Amino acid sequence: MEEGKLSRKDFLRRTGGLLAASIVPMSLVEIACGGRGKGTHEKFTFAFISDPHLTHIKGTNFVRNFDSGLNKAIETVNLMFPRPDFVVFGGDLAQLGKREELDHGMELLSKLKVPIKFVIGEHDYYLDLGNYWQDKISKLNYSFDHKGVHFVVLNSILTYDTWIKRWKTPEERMNEMARLDNPNGSPFMVGEDQIAWLKKDLENIISGTPLVVLSHSPLYKIYKPWNFWTDDAEKVQSILNRFDNVTVFHGHVHQVLYNQIKNISFYALMSTAWPWPYPESYTQSPNYIPKMTVFMNRQDPFHERDGTGWAFVNMDNAREEMHYKLWENKDRIVKYDDSAGHPVDSAYQKPETRILPQTHY
Repeated sequence: MEEGKLSRKDFLRRTGGLLAASIVPMSLVEIACGGRGKGTHEKFTFAFISDPHLTHIKGTNFVRNFDSGLNKAIETVNLMFPRPDFVVFGGDLAQLGKREELDHGMELLSKLKVPIKFVIGEHDYYLDLGNYWQDKISKLNYSFDHKGVHFVVLNSILTYDTWIKRWKTPEERMNEMARLDNPNGSPFMVGEDQIAWLKKDLENIISGTPLVVLSHSPLYKIYKPWNFWTDDAEKVQSILNRFDNVTVFHGHVHQVLYNQIKNISFYALMSTAWPWPYPESYTQSPNYIPKMTVFMNRQDPFHERDGTGWAFVNMDNAREEMHYKLWENKDRIVKYDDSAGHPVDSAYQKPETRILPQTHY
């Protein structure tokens, strides 16, 4: 291309990127199947929108800011060219699991012009234990294949029956599970029945097949007091260990996280509603994320969008390159480093270049 001239393709790519970076609180994932096993070897994209926490006030009134974040994501997906093949919704559509909140969320999501794959969150589940979600929205766990990639959706926010039966009313149970730092909470789990289902679902999938797992809570253990934790995560990991490469995308934590455990790469997606600080920066308490993870602290807690944003993932030859687009904070790129054997942050991997911890909360 001659200097000073811009092709239509490059113009659309650049202007689309600028538009997305300015308003999109969602994630765009691009997958190339080449090198990841048998399949169609065809590139495709899907968007990832998570954790809007739509909150009912009264009548037809909802918290406007949370609606705004979800609407921005929806509008931008519809304006994308080429349009993604589908959207993954990562959970916590509602704040307190009310039918009004779920119906309102589905009305907003109905504006999407592509199919939606749903993952349930704890805020959607614990009022009626997922009954309305299953009737009106989606199954709680399922799998599907798309252009050579096998996707598995897990309901990772189950917990122990003794805890569920502890509360007098569904509203009391929901309010307890909705709190972040809660001594009355209970750890999440996938559960034995679902683990058995996962084994059966994968038994005829060859080990070279690209495998993407979608969950709400992380399928590894981060920080138990905030329930950034899945009790039986190791059991799920053991089932996935026979595959050459596995990628897990999850919501729930409202922050940038990435991790590598053996053959499994984990990436957290941000919320369209609000960010959570890291436990280590907020409480000065240690957590269980491996040392390779770089902590991103919210620079100013009075900037409500610091820590929210979107990301897109390039997946090629079984390795991910995650581009985090952060509102009111610095963008970052995290990609797998073969020599290190885990994802590496291009800017903040070295301790001396990390953002300083914030202690003014």
